[in-house]
Amino acid sequence: MILIDPPAVARWDRLWSHLASDTSYDEAHAFAERHGIPSRGWDRDHYDVPEEWYDAMVEAGAVPVTSRQLVAALRAAGLRRPKPLRD
Repeated sequence: MILIDPPAVARWDRLWSHLASDTSYDEAHAFAERHGIPSRGWDRDHYDVPEEWYDAMVEAGAVPVTSRQLVAALRAAGLRRPKPLRD
């Protein structure tokens, strides 16, 4: 299933959502390609999607969830890739 959280992360003068699959990276990549999300939006285990795309992604079939639910789903599926720790 493709999941999307509400636009809440501020960067580059806009808000961003996270779009991910709770099944596989391949599912996320296929959805992104079908709906014009650029590959540069991929960040370890999700796509960053600008707030103005949120409604279109939901209409295309992404399921709205909270940020916590999205992370929990990724963890449960073994797909969560946290940022590496820096010294």
